Amino acid sequence: MSNPINKITGPHRGQPVLMAGEQLEQARAAMIMMHGRGASAQDILGLSAELPQTGFVYLAPQAANSTWYPNSFLAPLARNEPGLSSALSVISQLLDSLAEAGIPAERTILLGFSQGACLSLEFAARNAQRYGGIAGLSGGLIGPNDTDRNYPGSLAETPVLLGCSDRDPHIPKERVDVSARILQGMGAKVTERIYPNMAHTINDEEIELVTTMMKQLLAH
Repeated sequence: MSNPINKITGPHRGQPVLMAGEQLEQARAAMIMMHGRGASAQDILGLSAELPQTGFVYLAPQAANSTWYPNSFLAPLARNEPGLSSALSVISQLLDSLAEAGIPAERTILLGFSQGACLSLEFAARNAQRYGGIAGLSGGLIGPNDTDRNYPGSLAETPVLLGCSDRDPHIPKERVDVSARILQGMGAKVTERIYPNMAHTINDEEIELVTTMMKQLLAH
């Protein structure tokens, strides 16, 4: 893969990208894994052991200082710059690098947890096309409640999983619901799962649902 840092702007420029799974040249599909606030690329890449699929290459970029953007995802967008735009450019560059290697967006799953889930969902909404899948685990679209959500384009039946606790300390259930409606309105095939009293974590059912998404992608 060409070095993915060269087109990235802002604070995340020059950060490493970890890889696991198939060699890029042999891979038939890819998963971009975005870690949460205070975590690391190594942490989220560890999830690949729970999602072992022959044919997949897993890419996990590292955020500068382990934080993609400084404030709550519900804060005014400007308060999370330049981190937010820099983080979105990381995903864009990884998709470009995968495409150069012969793995297009429609064979790439965007998966994120917490802050990484918010980024993955926001990126897909702002860059609507057919993706292999999107898994937003404990996350929602970014910005205050009055943010203009009139995103252009279509997600063209991209499968989307939204999973979250009904009382997550960081992610209001209402934002997950709104995100599901917006993405569905953009043509995504959305599966929303709200788990009573779950901690801010990833559970076994979410792992199973992502595994199914991966298998269905490889079956095409």
